Amino acid sequence: MSKSRTHGRGLRLIAAFKLLKGLALLALGIGALHLLHKDVEAIVEHWINVFQVDPHGHYMHLLLAKLSILDDKRLKELSVGTFIYSAIFLTEGIGLALAKRWAEYLTIVSTASLLPLEIYELAKHASPGKVSALAINLAVVAYLIFELRRFPKKHS
Repeated sequence: MSKSRTHGRGLRLIAAFKLLKGLALLALGIGALHLLHKDVEAIVEHWINVFQVDPHGHYMHLLLAKLSILDDKRLKELSVGTFIYSAIFLTEGIGLALAKRWAEYLTIVSTASLLPLEIYELAKHASPGKVSALAINLAVVAYLIFELRRFPKKHS
């Protein structure tokens, strides 16, 4: 048997994760654009009523406070940022799904470059979500480095 690189389950899982994040950010960016020139707070209050969520709860109060500062300029900035991150995640996801070596390097660099920020945020205020995100990103970087070392050269 020839020693060829197999497209492992781990790479497929990371590819699916990156594609899911990319599509979610794409949807968020499009949604932010749809909110331009609209009363964001009124729209959110409508959906709070539709889903029968307590608008006086702690998390809803925080959400409404954050949304009250959104204006058209900030919505455009949010859209641009989410589209950029979406493009990066989709590129990583497609590249990993196609078992491209460059995608492994891109994913390592882009994911590792955000680790210091995640650690800083975790040190400022720890939460289960932040711990989980850091653990997942560390696992992704470690796995991809392991895969690159396991298969040092791309075989035909």
